[in-house]
Amino acid sequence: MDTHTEFTQKLTDILKFFKDEASAIRGSRPTPALVEDIPVEYYGQPVPIKQLGSISIVPPREIQVMVWDISVAAALVKTVAEKLSVNPAQDGTTIHINLPSLTDERRNDLMKIIKTKAEEARIKSRAARDDAKKDITAQEKAGTITEDDRFGIQEDIQKALDAFNKEVEELVEKKIAEINE
Repeated sequence: MDTHTEFTQKLTDILKFFKDEASAIRGSRPTPALVEDIPVEYYGQPVPIKQLGSISIVPPREIQVMVWDISVAAALVKTVAEKLSVNPAQDGTTIHINLPSLTDERRNDLMKIIKTKAEEARIKSRAARDDAKKDITAQEKAGTITEDDRFGIQEDIQKALDAFNKEVEELVEKKIAEINE
Protein backbone atom coordinates (compact mmCIF):
# COMPACT_ATOMS: atom_id res chain seq x y z
CA MET A 1 0.00 0.00 0.00
CA ASP A 2 1.41 3.42 -0.89
CA THR A 3 1.97 6.22 1.61
CA HIS A 4 -0.93 8.37 0.43
CA THR A 5 -3.41 5.49 0.66
CA GLU A 6 -2.14 4.55 4.14
CA PHE A 7 -2.46 8.16 5.27
CA THR A 8 -5.98 8.46 3.88
CA GLN A 9 -6.96 5.24 5.68
CA LYS A 10 -5.54 6.57 8.96
CA LEU A 11 -7.55 9.78 8.53
CA THR A 12 -10.70 7.73 7.86
CA ASP A 13 -10.11 5.71 11.04
CA ILE A 14 -9.47 8.85 13.13
CA LEU A 15 -12.62 10.49 11.74
CA LYS A 16 -14.74 7.40 12.48
CA PHE A 17 -13.42 7.32 16.06
CA PHE A 18 -14.18 11.04 16.48
CA LYS A 19 -17.72 10.60 15.10
CA ASP A 20 -18.34 7.75 17.53
CA GLU A 21 -17.10 9.82 20.46
CA ALA A 22 -19.14 12.85 19.37
CA SER A 23 -22.33 10.82 19.03
CA ALA A 24 -21.94 9.63 22.62
CA ILE A 25 -21.97 13.23 23.87
CA ARG A 26 -25.45 14.24 24.85
CA GLY A 27 -27.21 16.99 22.95
CA SER A 28 -30.54 18.56 23.83
CA ARG A 29 -32.44 15.69 22.23
CA PRO A 30 -32.02 12.08 23.31
CA THR A 31 -30.35 9.70 20.89
CA PRO A 32 -29.84 5.91 21.02
CA ALA A 33 -26.08 6.49 20.68
CA LEU A 34 -26.15 7.94 24.18
CA VAL A 35 -26.82 4.52 25.74
CA GLU A 36 -26.29 1.81 23.11
CA ASP A 37 -22.59 1.16 23.81
CA ILE A 38 -22.74 1.34 27.62
CA PRO A 39 -21.49 -2.06 28.85
CA VAL A 40 -23.74 -3.88 31.33
CA GLU A 41 -22.67 -6.93 33.34
CA TYR A 42 -24.57 -9.92 31.89
CA TYR A 43 -23.66 -13.43 33.08
CA GLY A 44 -20.20 -12.23 34.05
CA GLN A 45 -19.51 -10.48 30.74
CA PRO A 46 -19.74 -6.78 29.82
CA VAL A 47 -22.32 -6.57 27.03
CA PRO A 48 -23.39 -3.32 25.27
CA ILE A 49 -27.01 -2.30 25.87
CA LYS A 50 -27.78 -2.55 22.14
CA GLN A 51 -27.24 -6.32 22.42
CA LEU A 52 -29.51 -6.67 25.46
CA GLY A 53 -32.68 -5.05 24.13
CA SER A 54 -34.25 -2.60 21.72
CA ILE A 55 -33.69 1.13 22.18
CA SER A 56 -36.28 3.71 21.21
CA ILE A 57 -36.83 7.43 21.69
CA VAL A 58 -39.99 8.87 23.20
CA PRO A 59 -40.05 12.63 22.51
CA PRO A 60 -39.20 15.02 23.95
CA ARG A 61 -36.60 13.67 26.42
CA GLU A 62 -37.02 9.97 27.07
CA ILE A 63 -35.06 6.93 25.97
CA GLN A 64 -36.74 3.55 26.39
CA VAL A 65 -34.86 0.28 26.50
CA MET A 66 -36.95 -2.88 26.22
CA VAL A 67 -34.71 -5.69 27.48
CA TRP A 68 -35.16 -9.21 26.12
CA ASP A 69 -34.15 -10.86 29.40
CA ILE A 70 -35.71 -9.36 32.53
CA SER A 71 -32.83 -10.69 34.66
CA VAL A 72 -30.55 -7.98 33.22
CA ALA A 73 -32.99 -5.09 33.86
CA ALA A 74 -31.79 -4.24 37.39
CA ALA A 75 -28.12 -4.23 36.32
CA LEU A 76 -29.00 -2.05 33.32
CA VAL A 77 -30.83 0.48 35.53
CA LYS A 78 -27.87 0.65 37.92
CA THR A 79 -25.28 1.03 35.15
CA VAL A 80 -27.23 3.72 33.27
CA ALA A 81 -27.78 5.64 36.52
CA GLU A 82 -24.03 5.63 37.17
CA LYS A 83 -22.94 6.47 33.62
CA LEU A 84 -25.48 9.19 32.80
CA SER A 85 -26.23 10.55 36.29
CA VAL A 86 -29.98 10.07 35.80
CA ASN A 87 -32.64 8.00 37.59
CA PRO A 88 -34.00 5.38 35.18
CA ALA A 89 -37.31 3.71 36.05
CA GLN A 90 -38.07 0.04 35.45
CA ASP A 91 -41.51 -1.07 34.33
CA GLY A 92 -41.27 -4.81 33.76
CA THR A 93 -38.94 -5.32 30.80
CA THR A 94 -39.01 -1.64 29.86
CA ILE A 95 -36.49 0.83 31.25
CA HIS A 96 -37.50 4.51 31.05
CA ILE A 97 -34.59 6.96 31.01
CA ASN A 98 -35.81 10.55 31.34
CA LEU A 99 -33.14 13.08 30.47
CA PRO A 100 -33.43 16.45 32.21
CA SER A 101 -32.98 19.68 30.26
CA LEU A 102 -29.40 20.84 29.97
CA THR A 103 -28.30 23.71 32.17
CA ASP A 104 -26.15 26.49 30.69
CA GLU A 105 -23.20 25.24 32.72
CA ARG A 106 -23.62 21.69 31.41
CA ARG A 107 -23.96 22.98 27.83
CA ASN A 108 -20.66 24.83 28.21
CA ASP A 109 -19.01 21.70 29.64
CA LEU A 110 -20.27 19.59 26.73
CA MET A 111 -19.03 22.16 24.20
CA LYS A 112 -15.58 22.10 25.84
CA ILE A 113 -15.57 18.29 25.71
CA ILE A 114 -16.45 18.16 22.00
CA LYS A 115 -13.81 20.80 21.19
CA THR A 116 -11.20 18.84 23.18
CA LYS A 117 -12.06 15.62 21.34
CA ALA A 118 -11.83 17.48 18.01
CA GLU A 119 -8.40 18.80 18.94
CA GLU A 120 -7.30 15.27 19.89
CA ALA A 121 -8.42 14.08 16.44
CA ARG A 122 -6.48 16.92 14.78
CA ILE A 123 -3.35 16.04 16.79
CA LYS A 124 -3.62 12.40 15.68
CA SER A 125 -4.04 13.51 12.06
CA ARG A 126 -0.98 15.76 12.22
CA ALA A 127 1.07 12.90 13.69
CA ALA A 128 -0.11 10.66 10.84
CA ARG A 129 0.88 13.39 8.34
CA ASP A 130 4.34 13.66 9.92
CA ASP A 131 4.79 9.88 9.69
CA ALA A 132 3.73 9.95 6.04
CA LYS A 133 6.20 12.76 5.27
CA LYS A 134 9.03 10.79 6.93
CA ASP A 135 8.06 7.75 4.87
CA ILE A 136 8.06 9.78 1.65
CA THR A 137 11.44 11.32 2.44
CA ALA A 138 12.86 7.86 3.15
CA GLN A 139 11.49 6.60 -0.18
CA GLU A 140 13.12 9.52 -1.97
CA LYS A 141 16.48 8.84 -0.30
CA ALA A 142 16.16 5.17 -1.21
CA GLY A 143 15.60 6.20 -4.83
CA THR A 144 12.15 4.64 -5.21
CA ILE A 145 10.50 8.02 -5.94
CA THR A 146 11.74 11.27 -7.43
CA GLU A 147 11.78 14.70 -5.81
CA ASP A 148 8.83 15.75 -7.99
CA ASP A 149 6.90 12.66 -6.84
CA ARG A 150 7.66 13.56 -3.22
CA PHE A 151 6.28 17.07 -3.63
CA GLY A 152 3.20 15.76 -5.43
CA ILE A 153 2.49 13.16 -2.75
CA GLN A 154 3.04 15.70 0.03
CA GLU A 155 0.62 18.07 -1.69
CA ASP A 156 -2.01 15.30 -1.93
CA ILE A 157 -1.48 14.47 1.75
CA GLN A 158 -1.94 18.11 2.73
CA LYS A 159 -5.15 18.33 0.66
CA ALA A 160 -6.48 15.21 2.42
CA LEU A 161 -5.56 16.70 5.81
CA ASP A 162 -7.29 19.99 4.95
CA ALA A 163 -10.45 18.11 3.95
CA PHE A 164 -10.26 16.10 7.18
CA ASN A 165 -9.91 19.26 9.29
CA LYS A 166 -12.86 20.85 7.48
CA GLU A 167 -15.04 17.80 8.15
CA VAL A 168 -14.04 17.74 11.84
CA GLU A 169 -14.91 21.42 12.14
CA GLU A 170 -18.30 20.85 10.49
CA LEU A 171 -19.01 18.01 12.92
CA VAL A 172 -18.06 20.21 15.87
CA GLU A 173 -20.35 23.02 14.68
CA LYS A 174 -23.20 20.55 14.13
CA LYS A 175 -22.73 19.05 17.61
CA ILE A 176 -22.58 22.49 19.26
CA ALA A 177 -25.81 23.46 17.47
CA GLU A 178 -27.37 20.21 18.71
CA ILE A 179 -26.25 20.95 22.29
CA ASN A 180 -27.71 24.45 22.13
CA GLU A 181 -31.14 23.44 20.76
